[in-house]
Amino acid sequence: MSKKIYVGNLSFQATETQVRDLFAEYGSVESVAWITDRDTGRFRGFCFVEMDPSAADAAIAALDGKEIDGRNLRINEARPRENRGGGGGYRRDNRNRRDNYGDRRNDYPDSGGRRW
Repeated sequence: MSKKIYVGNLSFQATETQVRDLFAEYGSVESVAWITDRDTGRFRGFCFVEMDPSAADAAIAALDGKEIDGRNLRINEARPRENRGGGGGYRRDNRNRRDNYGDRRNDYPDSGGRRW
């Protein structure tokens, strides 16, 4: 069982290799999840590192607040991801509603009826 660590306030020029090497001093690094912006593909300044629990605790204690590239790192145990929902916006079914003139909205727009 591994422990996931949040690594924040990294320099935007940091590399995954640098982070892996930094944490390797405290134990074996199982994985590094490098977080990038989905639109631009640029690094967002934080990542997640998975390690053995005892090594992770040692790394958190040693590296939290450490200055690297002029920035103080924020390192702690990662919290579970919140369920952010998703799946689009609100959609209302208007097929059987009446418009302001009392007419039913046309279910078949190609039938020659009114179009909205």
